[in-house]
Amino acid sequence: MKKRARSQLFLIALLTIVAAVFVYPSGPGSKIRPWKLGLDLVGGTHLTYEVDLSKISDENKSSVVSGLRDVIERRVNMFGVAEPLVYSADSAGKTQLIVELAGIKDVQSAIATIGETPFLEFREVMGEGTSTQYIATKLTGQYVAGAKVTFDQTGVARPQVAIEFNEEGAKLFEELTEKNIGRQVAIFLDGALIEAPTVQEKITGGSAVITGKFTLQNAKLLVERFNAGALPAPLTLINQQTVSSALGTNSLQKAIVAGVAGTLMIILFMILYYGSLGVFASLALIIYIILTMAVFKLVPVTMTLAGVAGFILTIGMAVDANILVFERVKEEKKKGLTKSSSLEEGFRRAWLSIRDSNTSTMITAVILYFFTSSFVRGFALTLFLGVLVSLFSAITTTRLMLRSFVKTSDNNA
Repeated sequence: MKKRARSQLFLIALLTIVAAVFVYPSGPGSKIRPWKLGLDLVGGTHLTYEVDLSKISDENKSSVVSGLRDVIERRVNMFGVAEPLVYSADSAGKTQLIVELAGIKDVQSAIATIGETPFLEFREVMGEGTSTQYIATKLTGQYVAGAKVTFDQTGVARPQVAIEFNEEGAKLFEELTEKNIGRQVAIFLDGALIEAPTVQEKITGGSAVITGKFTLQNAKLLVERFNAGALPAPLTLINQQTVSSALGTNSLQKAIVAGVAGTLMIILFMILYYGSLGVFASLALIIYIILTMAVFKLVPVTMTLAGVAGFILTIGMAVDANILVFERVKEEKKKGLTKSSSLEEGFRRAWLSIRDSNTSTMITAVILYFFTSSFVRGFALTLFLGVLVSLFSAITTTRLMLRSFVKTSDNNA
């Protein structure tokens, strides 16, 4: 058992070394995947827009807001923002869109671009391959009355997108489809191609259906984009807050100092109280920190102050699992079991408590993530991932260390 445990521990140690190189800010890993820092750590701009939904029917409001959020995210990406955060909120009966731009330099250009009304247009497709050309037509979003998801009733209930045109748009669409039977008609939003369906026949009456191998999610996304570019929902900037990069850097430094100080205090306590067992728990804790940071970087998680707080909280929880194990081991030794039996029985008995407490924490984190927004979601995400990794660290890593290096004969108990 000891030989097998040492082999597994060697693999974990090797993985930890690779992870440490990966997460080091100025190391080779920064070129592969740089850290993504939030507005409060790297500086940037926080914008609040009010959405005018007075001319939108109740059934289309949700779709329009989602479509606008998607449009804004795509627009912001043009400015090279590493991780734009765009989310909706309700305040005093008004619908708002919050835009957080971390590290952006040209703020005024971003504001001007974000505030523009999304432009939906239909174009004819000429040529093929590299010689393909898209000719702009008169048919634009102003002639679209709305879009919605429907399902094919002739066979398998496949999702499809139904579009309604106003009276003038119906005539333009009829002319466009008559002219392009058997060819594609390209649909652009803000100059970007979002769909290019093939015209099967001349379409009259102002109603059209786009079919294809849509998933329900893809169909909903297309509907949201149609409605964002077709229905009138102007954006008004009502608040702008700027976080300086210097303030963000200062916050980051303080967060790192707090994390290091907290970890050292935990390690000191564990060694003083549990002796050699505390040493192994501390080594497992360091492995946990490195592996968790690697997971954050791989996902990737946008690190904010709230996210850092969630991570630091999980460090204490990771050690808490070891404390439960060690106390169980003490109880088993008092019963007269050998050290080897005490260790195995201690881990076995403590596992149920560790599993239940950590599961309840992860459930809480999931609820926070899906029913809140902004910095609270960052806290919930790092908390969830941290607790998940801590289960592995507290049980697997610590147990392998004890199996590998602790003398377990009765004479050494």
